[in-house]
Amino acid sequence: MSQRDSNDASLDLSAFWMPFTANRQFKQAPRLLKRAKGMYYTSYDGRRILDGTAGLWCVNAGHCRDEIVAAVKAQAEEMDFAPTFQMGHPIAFEAATKIARHTPGDLKHIFLTNSGSEAVDTALKIALAYHRACGQGQRTRFIGRERGYHGVGFGGISVGGITPNRRAYSGALLPAVDHLPHTLSLEHAAFSKGQPAWGAHLADELERLVALHDASTIAAVIVEPVAGSAGVLIPPRGYLERLRAICDQYGILMIFDEVITGWGRLGAAFAAQYFGVTPDLLTMAKGTNNAAAPLGAVAASAAIHDAIVGGVADGIEFFHGYTYSGHPIGAAAACATIDLYEREQLFARAARLAPYFEAAIHRLRGEPHVIDVRNLGLIGGVELQPREGAPGKRAYDVFVGCFEKGVLVRYTGDILAFSPPLIIDETQIDELFSTVAQVIRETK
Repeated sequence: MSQRDSNDASLDLSAFWMPFTANRQFKQAPRLLKRAKGMYYTSYDGRRILDGTAGLWCVNAGHCRDEIVAAVKAQAEEMDFAPTFQMGHPIAFEAATKIARHTPGDLKHIFLTNSGSEAVDTALKIALAYHRACGQGQRTRFIGRERGYHGVGFGGISVGGITPNRRAYSGALLPAVDHLPHTLSLEHAAFSKGQPAWGAHLADELERLVALHDASTIAAVIVEPVAGSAGVLIPPRGYLERLRAICDQYGILMIFDEVITGWGRLGAAFAAQYFGVTPDLLTMAKGTNNAAAPLGAVAASAAIHDAIVGGVADGIEFFHGYTYSGHPIGAAAACATIDLYEREQLFARAARLAPYFEAAIHRLRGEPHVIDVRNLGLIGGVELQPREGAPGKRAYDVFVGCFEKGVLVRYTGDILAFSPPLIIDETQIDELFSTVAQVIRETK
């Protein structure tokens, strides 16, 4: 038996500097996964772990699906890499075409990247390039939102609004950025089922920022339709519609960061379709190819694409890209994944399961320390009362306790986050939340 397949205590953990992890704490008591199939991981010590988070919001079709595995294997055997700078290969074009079948409105021009972070920075650059092509190069300011997460590139951190992510780099962030207030209010909207009734007026803060900075300086507003990494912040009814209207009024581009909400999480291909609000640019990653290989993308409207590509008489129109843009293996995985979504109608399945998921997660109301439950589609958040002097510790203990009992959840601060694969069934939803309830009761 190989070391990877054993519970060998000699596994050397020192070389890997882990991302977004308390490295010293983790390496004292590591939680290791070695296999996955369908709804379950297998832990390093051989236990079955129900995946309540789709890996990291990304394995929407379930783990190690045969069709995706076969596509990756076949592509790796046929052609491992080909450049897309002044060259091309068919699978990248095929992947973009399949993605465009599902993007909203006329957002049918797909720029391929390798991650959500790269997709966000690409979208910001596209916004600047568009305004320059339209003769409005003075539009360089971006408006993000407090508690927003847009990846870890300097552009994404700048428009993001999660303080710990920004603190160490504050002196080097983009200067022309401002932020809308976030929309979460436990005072007015705790235990809301679906979209809160309170909070649409917060979109009008954009009017204040327009008055402060002048609309002629603002390139774009970027928001997550549902904020995931900040702890599942659901948009109030009418909020996104109001943002869209204000952007239209002042010629400001609207960017939806759908790295988490994309590919069926709310019961539609994208949150844009679920909410009936079409942005000008839309970022995606994660579920685009079921996380089988690194891949992200930006979907751009015809107006944006045509202004940039048509605005240059000859030569390269947009000086941007990545070595791995349209990587054959990532693109092959995307094609197989999208075919799987369509064949199994997983977006419709998520929509059908959403009411059951909602009822199950809201049964946690009344459990010890639970101060809010919020949900939309197959996304849920449970906020716990922080321990005095130890913020985040109670949710961490619940996270560890759930893992020990065979369920993987995610936590951020004192919020537990849930985003299971779209193939989950009612019995597994019950298992997920009954385990969480049990662990919450056992956690001080």
